[in-house]
Amino acid sequence: MVTITLDNQKITVPEGTTIMEAASQNGIPIPHLCYLKGINEIAACRVCLVEVEGMEKLITSCNNVVKDGMVLYTNSPKVRKARRRNVQLILSQHDCKCAICVRNGNCELQKVANDFNMIDLPFKERFEQTPWDKSFPLIRDASKCIKCMRCIQICDKIQDLHIWDVTSTGSRTTVNVSGNRKITEAPCSLCGQCITHCPVGALRERDDTELVWDAIADKKKVVVAQVAPAVRTAWGEALNLPPEEATVGKIMDSLKRMGVDYVFDTSFSADLTIMEEGNEFLERFNRGELRTRPMFTSCCPGWVRFLKSQYPHLIRQLSTAKSPQQMFGAVMKSYFAKSIGVKPEDIFTVSIMPCVAKKAEREMELYYEEYAGHDIDAVLTTRELTRMIRSAHIAPATLKDRPCDELMKESSGAGVIFGTTGGVMEAALRTAHYLVTGRNPDPDAFRAVRSPSFETGVVEAEVALGDAVVRAAVVSGLGNVRKLIEAIEHGRVHYDFVEVMACPGGCVGGGGQPIHDGQELAHERGENLYALDRNASIRFSHENPDIQKLYRDFMGRPLSHRSHLLLHTEHRPEGF
Repeated sequence: MVTITLDNQKITVPEGTTIMEAASQNGIPIPHLCYLKGINEIAACRVCLVEVEGMEKLITSCNNVVKDGMVLYTNSPKVRKARRRNVQLILSQHDCKCAICVRNGNCELQKVANDFNMIDLPFKERFEQTPWDKSFPLIRDASKCIKCMRCIQICDKIQDLHIWDVTSTGSRTTVNVSGNRKITEAPCSLCGQCITHCPVGALRERDDTELVWDAIADKKKVVVAQVAPAVRTAWGEALNLPPEEATVGKIMDSLKRMGVDYVFDTSFSADLTIMEEGNEFLERFNRGELRTRPMFTSCCPGWVRFLKSQYPHLIRQLSTAKSPQQMFGAVMKSYFAKSIGVKPEDIFTVSIMPCVAKKAEREMELYYEEYAGHDIDAVLTTRELTRMIRSAHIAPATLKDRPCDELMKESSGAGVIFGTTGGVMEAALRTAHYLVTGRNPDPDAFRAVRSPSFETGVVEAEVALGDAVVRAAVVSGLGNVRKLIEAIEHGRVHYDFVEVMACPGGCVGGGGQPIHDGQELAHERGENLYALDRNASIRFSHENPDIQKLYRDFMGRPLSHRSHLLLHTEHRPEGF
C-alpha cells in the first residue's frame, strides 16, 4: 500500500494503482477520451493530465502509477488550462455537427466539451475527408475521428484481425484501414467491436431505418419483423427502461405501433436451428466425419466471415444450417406466406439484431419455387430500433406487452439463450440428448458449457450422449477463436462440436448493442437470458409446439429435402 495526497486529501491505495484509478476510487472522476483499461493506455488524448507537486510538467493519469508520498492536483489552474487547450485542439479537427450524429447525447467528446464549458474555439477548424463506400455495413467518418486509437487496439488485441492502423506522418497522421486497402478489400468480420468502443461517432453501422419506413409506407408490402434474443436484454438501456420492464413484448408493441404487420421472436427460429443443426451434428458424428476436426456452429455471421477469410480450408467443418435470422426469413417467405395467401415477393422481412455482420449476411440469396430474392430484406441493430422508437414519438412508458403473431408464436428457453456465449451449445446438447436417448435430460444438465466471462477464453466439457462421449467447446471473441483454431490445427486439442461467437460474450455483447463507454455488459445481459430460460414454460427446442407443427405441416422432418432447400446453405470462401 502507498499513501498519497490527492487534492489535499491523504489516501492509501495499493501499489501499482494508476493515478486515474486512485482518483476514481476516491470519488474524483478524471476526464479521458482514449483510455480503455488493459487495452488502450497510450495517453493519446492528453485529457487526463494531472499536476504533481515538485514537477514542472504535467503527467497523464491513465498510465502513470502512484508513488508513496506523491502530492497530486487533479483540478489546479495549470491542469484546467492544459486540459481545455487539448480538448480545443481535438475539437478543431472534429466535425462538431452533433445534431446529425448518431452518438449525439452518448458521446464522450461531447460530454467532456460540455463539462469544460466550451462555447467557442480559438483554433482554425480542419477536418479530414476520406472516401468511404457507404453501402458497406460499417461506416467510418474520418471528419469525426479523434485519433484515440481505440479501434486499432480492440481489433488487434481482442479480435486479432488488424483491420485498422495508423497511416501517414506528422500533422497528417490518422487512422484508416491497414495496408492502404479499402474496407471492402480487408478481411473485416463486421463484429462491430470498433464501433462500440469508439468514443465518438467516427464509426457506426450503415443506417437502414429508412428502408423499413419505406416498406411500412408501401401498401403492397406485408412487413414482417423478427426480434433476436439478445436485443431484449439491451434495448431498454437506451430508453431508460429498467430490465424488468424492457420486455420483448414491449418491443413487439413498438413495432406494431410503427406499422409492422406481423411480429415474431427469433427464438422460434433458434429452436428451428437446433432441430436442423443438432440432427446434422449427430449424423456427421455417427458417420465418423468429426474424428480429426470438429463441426463448428454457423449461426454467427461475424465468425463465418472470419473463418472464410482466415482459414478457408476449414469451411467444410461449418454446419450447413443457416443462422436463425436467415431461417426465419426463409420460413416467412414460404410457410408463412402460404398461410396468409401472400406472394413471397410481397413480403418485406425485417430483422432486429444485436449485430452489424447480420447486415452483410442478409445478402444471402433465397431461391424457392418461383421466388428469387433474399431471406431477409433489411436488418436493424438494437441501436437503430431505439432510434426508430424515438423518431416515431413512442413514449416507452406507454408500451404494453404484446404477444407474437400466430403460427410462429411459441419459443423455448433453449432458443432464448442463443444470445449468450455457450447458449447455442447448451440448447443443442439438450435436444441431442433427447434425440439419442429418447428422453429429456435435466434442462440444466449442461451448465458446464456456460462461460463465466469473456476472459475465460475457451470453455470445454465432455458430455455423455447415450453410449458416446462428445467433446464440446465454446469460445467467443475472435482473438480467442484464433488461438483455439491454431491449437486444433496443431493437434494440441480435439473436439467434436465447437460453438463460436465473434463478439466477446456472444450476441449480448454484439456490435449493434447500446454503447456504454468503458463498460462491458455482456455478462449481465447474458444472465438475464439465463433467467428467462429458467422461468420458461418450454425449455427444449424439440418441445416447441409451433416447431412441431412446422415439421408436421410443411418441412416433413429435420434434414428433409425441403429443409435443405430452405434452411441450409453451401458455404463458399468467396465474398466473405
